[in-house]
Amino acid sequence: MKKILSRTIYLIVFILFITIGFGSFLLFYPKQLPDNYRLLVKNSQGWNEVASTLHNDKAVNHKLSVKAAVRIYAYFNPNPTIQAGFYHMSGKYSAWQIVQHLAVATPDKIRIRIAEGHTFAQIRNSFPADLKRSTSNLSETEILSQIDPKSEAVNLEGLLFPDTYIESSNINELEIYRIAYKKMQKTLNKVWENRDQGLPYNNPYELLIMASIIEKETNLPEDSRKVSAVFVNRLKINMKLQTDPTVIYGMGDKYQGKIHKEDLQRDTPYNTYTRHGLPPTPICAPSQASLEAAAHPADVTYMYFVAKQDGSKESHFSNTLQEHNEAVQRYILKK
Repeated sequence: MKKILSRTIYLIVFILFITIGFGSFLLFYPKQLPDNYRLLVKNSQGWNEVASTLHNDKAVNHKLSVKAAVRIYAYFNPNPTIQAGFYHMSGKYSAWQIVQHLAVATPDKIRIRIAEGHTFAQIRNSFPADLKRSTSNLSETEILSQIDPKSEAVNLEGLLFPDTYIESSNINELEIYRIAYKKMQKTLNKVWENRDQGLPYNNPYELLIMASIIEKETNLPEDSRKVSAVFVNRLKINMKLQTDPTVIYGMGDKYQGKIHKEDLQRDTPYNTYTRHGLPPTPICAPSQASLEAAAHPADVTYMYFVAKQDGSKESHFSNTLQEHNEAVQRYILKK
């Protein structure tokens, strides 16, 4: 009886030793990861799903090793979490090392720049190649309806706030549009609430349209409020805005770098030489400075301006048509 008990104890100890040894091997023995390995952790995924992904990707010997590593790690660091995104790892990692890395690492980021003054088409084409495309087959109107079904705008033009967005690399195109759209709405509403009184805008969207025109006319902060004043002064007396950037926008692909007389005479919804008032939509994504200029035009009586074209990027402002024509002679015609 004693021999049987002794053998049983030895067998249990042996099995326990083998189990501990094999468990330690699974936990701590490093394994060569696949070349250029990137682990994708999706939104709302937890450690169990991550363990399965690592196992399926052949990054660990078994998913149970990851689950065990998480339990041990949680004993010293309660409630370890993992962020959604891509994690790049190379070389040899044990299951324990992978869990330690994922618990503290920041997922790969992607940098997306939405430039001020760019149209939606330009913004769309400027996105990095590795950004996941989710709207390739959708029109601007369809994209807008997914972002904000209640929006009264006809498309996304001007509704994406210009900024550099640093996001998780597993983000898709639509999510970027949604983030930039919400930022523009927040910024625009704040600017609208603090605008000067007596401006000829019926709603925040019209202020946005004006800001987009200012954005295209000048990038000098010291001139933007004066440009705004010229257009506001014209709107107040029902004078046509007569601004080239709106004409260019209305020409679309027909614009090849120059505006001709027939272009100014050809009527489109964006031709402010043939139509009164603001165009129907913004013509680009305006910056914060242009939004502020639209909301706070300079207190001046200017009705005209012309770019000096002397390398300074400054404009010359005039009160009368005669003064403006003289400025055109001086700065454009060089007479």
